[in-house]
Amino acid sequence: MALTVTDRTPDRTYAPGQTVGVLITEALGRTGPGVLDYRAPEGGCGDGDLVEVPLGPRKILGVVWGPGEGTYDPAKLRSVSRVLDARPMRAELRSFLTRAADYTLTPLPAMLRLATRAPGLMSGAATRRVYRLAGPVPNQLTDARFRVIEALRDYGGASVTLAELTEAAGCTASVVKGLVAKGVLAEEDAPKDTPYPPLNANADGRLAGDQIAAGDALVAAVDRGDYSCTLLKGVTGSGKTEVYLEAVAECLRQHRQALVLLPEIALTADFLTRVQARFGARPAEWHSGVTMTERRRMWRMVAEGGASFVVGARSALFLPFQDLGLIVVDEEHDTSYKQEEGVLYNARDMAVLRGAIQGCPVVLASATPSLESWANADAGKYLRLNLSARYGAAEMPEMRAIDMRGESLSNDRFISPSLAAAVTDRVAKGEQSLLFLNRRGYAPITLCRACGHQVGCDHCDARMVEHRFLKRLVCHQCGATKPVPTTCPACKVEGKMAAVGPGVERLAEEVTARFPDARVAVLSSDLFGSARTLKAQIGVIAEGGADIIIGTQIVAKGHNFPLLTLVGVIDADLGLQGSDLRAAERTFQLMRQVAGRAGRAELRGTALLQTHQPDHPVIRAILGGDEEAFWKAEAAERQAAGVPPYGRMAGIILSGPDVAQVFDLGGELARRDAPLRRIGAQVFGPAPAPIARVRGRHRVRLLVKADKGTSLQAALSDWVAQVKLPTNVRLAIDIDPQSFY
Repeated sequence: MALTVTDRTPDRTYAPGQTVGVLITEALGRTGPGVLDYRAPEGGCGDGDLVEVPLGPRKILGVVWGPGEGTYDPAKLRSVSRVLDARPMRAELRSFLTRAADYTLTPLPAMLRLATRAPGLMSGAATRRVYRLAGPVPNQLTDARFRVIEALRDYGGASVTLAELTEAAGCTASVVKGLVAKGVLAEEDAPKDTPYPPLNANADGRLAGDQIAAGDALVAAVDRGDYSCTLLKGVTGSGKTEVYLEAVAECLRQHRQALVLLPEIALTADFLTRVQARFGARPAEWHSGVTMTERRRMWRMVAEGGASFVVGARSALFLPFQDLGLIVVDEEHDTSYKQEEGVLYNARDMAVLRGAIQGCPVVLASATPSLESWANADAGKYLRLNLSARYGAAEMPEMRAIDMRGESLSNDRFISPSLAAAVTDRVAKGEQSLLFLNRRGYAPITLCRACGHQVGCDHCDARMVEHRFLKRLVCHQCGATKPVPTTCPACKVEGKMAAVGPGVERLAEEVTARFPDARVAVLSSDLFGSARTLKAQIGVIAEGGADIIIGTQIVAKGHNFPLLTLVGVIDADLGLQGSDLRAAERTFQLMRQVAGRAGRAELRGTALLQTHQPDHPVIRAILGGDEEAFWKAEAAERQAAGVPPYGRMAGIILSGPDVAQVFDLGGELARRDAPLRRIGAQVFGPAPAPIARVRGRHRVRLLVKADKGTSLQAALSDWVAQVKLPTNVRLAIDIDPQSFY
């Protein structure tokens, strides 16, 4: 992706009645116009204004994108209904949306929807009725009233609306009103959108060793005030967060806005606590766990400069910053940054694009960077800063393999005697152990021991996973559920259905049986009703509230458990299966990240990897710790194969209810590949997707491969434009695919 910033046309204003082009949030077909002509309203309007416009009988949201084309009969033009009470969208954001749409081959209206996902933009109400704790809480409370009090405490003292409070507490409005009548709660009108508390940017950070030089380099980048991209690579526990918070502090001192992206924002209570300790107040949060009221407030405050520091999930990249001075992508290697449905984009790459357009520095932080970022740093496109030692007295964990070929283990046990002995030792010492298994649920397969039938989803070509706490089988592709059968659906034999293989729930069952006196905590996204309750559980564990932690990959994402000294990986070989070109890279990253949870305080940690392939090159690289050697070997393999980051790829996913129709369309595309051959690109497929049916729709994939310097987008557009899609067939283009499911 070329990162030169094009000249921007200055924002223009339009007198009443002038023809203006309005980008609407509703796509009129895949290739239909996104920008429609309207007449400027009474009072006029300007570029970037958020407006309400008529479309048929409805009123929809749009943004003034420039002068109209003037090709439509002026006498038939409809007028913009009104200019909304919101800050105009800045030229930098409009340019970013245009460039991102062009790169990902996404219709521009879909990009605009990402940038206007704030409730109430088209409403004019300025106040809201909110509730907060006001008086002493009585000792005697009904269960419903107690839940209301607890819900308000969970919100950290923030005022919330009646709808939010009743939903969080699972009660009726009358329960809340009863507490108001007793003076326990206050009911009041409040401005809908208020600025966030100011942050103290002058508080001193606590850097030491190579952190100081890295912090100085990032502060200098912010001080220059232009685009740069830095890969901040540091071993787990080396203090990367404290280093880039130095850059955030400099950004705040310049009265500019800072954005930090995190892969699992709903799980980062520890990060928010550290920010509050450093700057004296919490940053603004943008993620799926934020209430709709807070989402509206934050969107408006970002646009008005009332939110100086934003911590968010990938979609925070599309917020309307007034003066963005820094973007940080923490754990930049994480696959959560890739949006796999709807608009297909990689937030890491889009962050670099937005930084280039905005003219601000971008920091990519990771202990195990993606090969793409490693290659860009190796080629000199990114500055690289290294943190080679853990912060303070903490040491890197000792890493060893447990060769499962030599362990005596029954078929219904998954914890080896060697690992069990290590866990017993830690429990006796009052230290914590983490057992990691990257499989949700109880068992990945439910099969009939009489005929061998495996229970699959009725709507997808995927095996259903037993979730024993739900007493259901769940499809992890479409979310469909059904009861665990007692009779085989195929051969009708009763009593022969068996759960095969381990999931975290089954592992927890084994742990409880083997360590009956230990306190066990299971961290899996399936087991918590909300991000708030998951945050609370992580806080309990960090304070020593569990002896043995069992978790999926969410435990690998930056959590700090001071008492954790042992990490046991139940199946280190799991990620090495399959043909994904990034399988080795992702296994290496995940194992190193999980191992990095151990020994982050004064106590030395140990990581034990159960494996049937101790001599596999990836397992040896993980244990050996020579990361540069691993990246160089992986880079050489990818370069020889001409695949990313040393080649270009695009995935085409066709889906529809009729498998023959979808395959025929894929075959027609493959035969009409002249636009791609002209630029030297190759087409592979069509082939059934690895999961060939999702939600009742059959899926077929094609893969396009081209040389590194090739501009694929124009050729791809010409290629797919040759075929007319039936109304029941969907086509998605995935530029730089990260998964091939």
